[in-house]
Amino acid sequence: MSLNGFIQRWFRAEIALAITGVLFIGLLLWTPAGFYAWIKAVHVIAIISWMAGMLYLPRLFVYHCGAEAGSKQSETFKVMERRLLRAIINPAMVVSWVTGLWLAFEAGFFRSGWLHGKLLLVILLSGAHGLFVRWVRDFAEDRNTHSHRFYRVVNEVPTLLMIGIVILVVVKPF
Repeated sequence: MSLNGFIQRWFRAEIALAITGVLFIGLLLWTPAGFYAWIKAVHVIAIISWMAGMLYLPRLFVYHCGAEAGSKQSETFKVMERRLLRAIINPAMVVSWVTGLWLAFEAGFFRSGWLHGKLLLVILLSGAHGLFVRWVRDFAEDRNTHSHRFYRVVNEVPTLLMIGIVILVVVKPF
């Protein structure tokens, strides 16, 4: 990776963090009547979008492993992976975090044990997201070192985390 490429990525990350911060602060300060239900709806939509991408991207990795590096099929997978990540998964994750933190703050859930467990699982899901970003870059540079079996196993990680998160939110066991 060149220094210029690193600086561009760093700059995009800084902009994304700034936008996230401004949105979060704006949501904390602006709360008209009925707003909670709308934010909750946006949160659910963002979660569905994030999970759809998190479940599909490792499947693309499985198929990409079967394509010869530099082939037309491999190049198609690179475009699909990049677009899925940038157009769906990344924005959905940001919206999920911003709206989720606002909902928890507004409802006073930060004292609840179930939320602490959920936050831990969402942090782990975000970590998996970070690994997916790295693997998209590896595939883009034809530097993948993992097998299709590895990605088949990785494909289950978001599912298991999602199951845990849903149980904590719905059942609230502690």
